[in-house]
Amino acid sequence: MAVEQVSLTINGISVTVPKGTTVLEAAQKAGVFIPTFCHDPELTKFGACRMCVVEIPGMRNLPASCVTEATDGMMVHTDSPAVQEARKTILELMLANHPMDCLTCGKNGDCRLQDYAYMYGVKTEPFQGEKHGYTLENDNPFIIRDMNKCILCGKCVRACAEIQGKSIVDFAYRGFDAKITPAMDVPLSASECVFCGNCVAVCPVGALQEKGLRSVARTWEVQKVKTTCPYCGTGCSFELNVKDNKVVGVTSCDGDVNGRALCVKGRFGYGFIHHPDRLTTPLIKKDGVFVEASWDEAIGLVAEKLGQIKEQHGGDALAVLSSARCTNEENYLLQKFTRAVLGTNNIDHCARL
Repeated sequence: MAVEQVSLTINGISVTVPKGTTVLEAAQKAGVFIPTFCHDPELTKFGACRMCVVEIPGMRNLPASCVTEATDGMMVHTDSPAVQEARKTILELMLANHPMDCLTCGKNGDCRLQDYAYMYGVKTEPFQGEKHGYTLENDNPFIIRDMNKCILCGKCVRACAEIQGKSIVDFAYRGFDAKITPAMDVPLSASECVFCGNCVAVCPVGALQEKGLRSVARTWEVQKVKTTCPYCGTGCSFELNVKDNKVVGVTSCDGDVNGRALCVKGRFGYGFIHHPDRLTTPLIKKDGVFVEASWDEAIGLVAEKLGQIKEQHGGDALAVLSSARCTNEENYLLQKFTRAVLGTNNIDHCARL
């Protein structure tokens, strides 16, 4: 069944999209940039920050493009004087109660509020008034939580509920006192948070930051290397943040398997990489003592011993235990080796409970 299409014009550019597409999505298809804070393609539509407002003749107000459905024949202006003035005012209101510590903030260079303030020429705080003075939440080993920098976009709330399925945080209080917090306004460390860090991955400002990563590297100091998580066979992708040839943190990327979602081990369990107790050279026991050996020597010894056991006692005298820290492809090769080379079906998996 064919999907009904609608055609509209955005900044003079004609674009045709399936019925039900939002104006924001249509603009993205047409290559037209619209700034957003609360919108995220992996989360439900929220329409709270209003940063994505556009001008549509016939509509009385400036609608939020992320929750406005595109209709046939619609005319959209994304950069009219009225739109630019509205966005500038929104930014000024946000900055009226936002710490101006960009020089020392860990999200400097990776902050949408900073980027949009530069884009729209917001350099001062025209709206003066009361400011929040929340205590910096720094009592857990994974996440720094600074509610003074929160812009109430709600992305962390939706990520926790819709991606992780935990609903640990939500909006509390009203008006100027509104904030995002666990139940009873306790710290994350006192809640049932599993510290997956998916809230950190979607935060557009410095309210949520990776504690380990931001304490040792600035955003522009790291080289990002996309790789596969080693903790289980799911195959989640993420980016290793490398500084001076050392992994200093993990951040989300757009993985085919996991999107940007990661578990606590995948996002924060990278300490073993450079741990001083980690073995970096094969060890072979000689005269009751482990000594360092080359990879060729170690692999040759293993092959020799396995061959001797198979020849003397048959393949079923051998057994193999595969690892949940390997990828599915690696485990497939191991079972293939076990059955085809060693000649036994004695293979099990450490995660088979």
